[in-house]
Amino acid sequence: MNARLTLLPLLVIAAALALGATACPKTAKSGLPMIPMLIEDHKVWAELAANDAQRARGLMYRRSMKPNRGMLFVYPRKERLSFWMKNTFLPLTIAFLDDDGTIVHLEDMAPQTTAGHRTPKAVKYALEMNRGWFAERGIEVGHRAWFELPDDLVVQ
Repeated sequence: MNARLTLLPLLVIAAALALGATACPKTAKSGLPMIPMLIEDHKVWAELAANDAQRARGLMYRRSMKPNRGMLFVYPRKERLSFWMKNTFLPLTIAFLDDDGTIVHLEDMAPQTTAGHRTPKAVKYALEMNRGWFAERGIEVGHRAWFELPDDLVVQ
């Protein structure tokens, strides 16, 4: 096992502490739980959408999102996901993530459209960030997002 993989749990914990994580998960204004994520060397707080209703609403109707904030869509099993932007006012970039957090596809999404944005393969996670967030930081397909879901998160 290489040293980087051995240190990963410590890095994730350090990132969570640096972001102010506590034993209780942080909650967004939306009422959704939030978790800290580390993507390359960049810290993110992501709201969790873990059931059909939360995933269907996503970031609809929002007019702004703070820098380094996003939404992580969590599915109960791997599938080919497809997203659209109907009733979503924010231009976004979506990252489709493999089980281990590896980014398998990135795609910019225009607001207020019904154009489909589909993953090239079955995945369990999708992370939406403000458009350009990944590109501005040099984050590409093959890079990894480190995160830990809360033990009590019910994914439906």
